[in-house]
Amino acid sequence: MDIIKPRTLSGFMELLPEKQVYFENMMAKLRETYSLYGFFPLDTPQIEASEILLAKGGGETEKQIYRFTKGDTDLSLRFDLTVPLAKYVALNYGKLTFPFRRFQIGKVYRGERAQRGRFREFYQADIDIIGDGSLDIINEAEIPGIIYKTFKTLGLKRFVIRINNRKVLNGFFELVGAGEKAGDVMRTIDKLEKIGAEKVLNLLTEEIGLPEETAKAILDLITCQERGLSPLDALEAYRGKNETLDLGITELATVARYMAQFGVPQENYVIDLTIARGLDYYTGTVYETMLLDHPEIGSICSGGRYDNLAGYYTDKQLPGVGISIGLTRLFFVLEDQKYLNPALKPTPADVLILPMTEDLGPAISFATQLREAGIRTQLHCEKKKFKQKMSYADKLDIPFVVFLGEDEIRDGKVTVKDMVSGEQLTISPAMAAAGILEKVNLARAVPPISEPAAE
Repeated sequence: MDIIKPRTLSGFMELLPEKQVYFENMMAKLRETYSLYGFFPLDTPQIEASEILLAKGGGETEKQIYRFTKGDTDLSLRFDLTVPLAKYVALNYGKLTFPFRRFQIGKVYRGERAQRGRFREFYQADIDIIGDGSLDIINEAEIPGIIYKTFKTLGLKRFVIRINNRKVLNGFFELVGAGEKAGDVMRTIDKLEKIGAEKVLNLLTEEIGLPEETAKAILDLITCQERGLSPLDALEAYRGKNETLDLGITELATVARYMAQFGVPQENYVIDLTIARGLDYYTGTVYETMLLDHPEIGSICSGGRYDNLAGYYTDKQLPGVGISIGLTRLFFVLEDQKYLNPALKPTPADVLILPMTEDLGPAISFATQLREAGIRTQLHCEKKKFKQKMSYADKLDIPFVVFLGEDEIRDGKVTVKDMVSGEQLTISPAMAAAGILEKVNLARAVPPISEPAAE
């Protein structure tokens, strides 16, 4: 039989066990944090009917989606977690309680060109709050608090949440006579950070066809901070001139007013009128989150308010607000930038028990006792030399090794070796379990991410 050379497809991330521990830890922290804010966990199928996923149709989505047939059924792999959520809410509308708050962490698939940091299969971590007919602005103010808590829990400190409101942009475009081209203008100014103001000005005038005076007015407003002006103060000069703009200014000011109460320090957020978010369905507050030390990475968490989540599947008006983290890409970036916390030991067990007698009963019983106490425990019963068994524990970074020999069994004791300090004690099983659990709980509190010290 010919041996097939093992390989992993390009654009698909496959981690070694130690790195997988970091990744799983990150997902666990996200689940814990989202649960603190009253979000239900949700899972939806990775495969849907193509007509469901392609309801909007056209554009890059249709080009990149993985689509296939099984018998007479036209199927596709989900492209994101938002469209399946829209279907889910429309399908289960009568069974859900609104506002419906859900989080979902799951794999999505995009058939784009694989490159460094860009994947074809990757995890997204989403939260959304869906209203029935209406959704109060306070939900948009709460989202930055959730973003802040999430990244602090992961271990990040130097990040900023950039906040804007699409009504501000749409209203101002209407005011200066660019309302009919608002979508094109928004997608263009979304490129400001990448290509600079001069190239954006050229695109606005030459490609979109705005008068130079109009294009300059737009750029002057959205870059007001560069001239030392507060965005909210700059916007107040236009209040009373456009209804949409007035509503956007009020919403943006409301979101900013509640930041401190939602626990977001002033240094971790900014009102930034350049944030547009290229997707057309955003209608209110929009968010982008940047690492201060690595702005070249782009947004690591983004989203915003939308007026109607499920318009393709129901006539119910279901407004919402949500954010998404491209978790696989974020993990890749953090690993690449040496952000994985070396204090987190990626080990499969807290304790390795080495039976030293033919009778394995006492070792099995103690392993059961430790597991019932919530301590991850592994039995090593292979016919190996003692040195090899200790090497096994050392290679896997298992912090405690327990020996159970004839003396320990006779005296009702266990011998515990701390593999970090080298300290070795012979004590009762109950004392051993309590002492190990205390240290294990301290280790479990270590965040998966640690920002490198500034050079």
